[in-house]
Amino acid sequence: MLRQLLLGGAVSLANIAIHAAVMAAVVGTARRALKWEHRRPQVWLAAAMVATVGILMIAHVTEVGVWALAYVLLGVAPPGADVLYFAFVNYTTLGYGDVVPVERWRLLGPMAAMNGVLLFGWSTAVIFEVMRQAMRHRDQTGGP
Repeated sequence: MLRQLLLGGAVSLANIAIHAAVMAAVVGTARRALKWEHRRPQVWLAAAMVATVGILMIAHVTEVGVWALAYVLLGVAPPGADVLYFAFVNYTTLGYGDVVPVERWRLLGPMAAMNGVLLFGWSTAVIFEVMRQAMRHRDQTGGP
């Protein structure tokens, strides 16, 4: 059990590092973009939100890929299972249950789910922050 917790923690920390780098880039880019002059603030806000969410989705898919790689390296999924699908089902807490981990690695599924929930929550906070900054900037500059 300790081995599962340590390895699951290591994969989670790797994903947290990926997410932190993406978050720093998204927030920094949004702050710089707020300084640009734009004639259509509503269109700019929509474009900023689409870009933010799109980048965050790429980050999440990458993090699912990290879990899938860990599953392959550790032999977590049963033979013949679609490991990427298994990683997505765990990370998103969908939990179909049609693929279950081998007995000795059964804690990694819930750890991936915990990691996904935390990172989705973090993403939600950043999406809200980008939108808040954009709307505050619009209000300060007198935009509609």
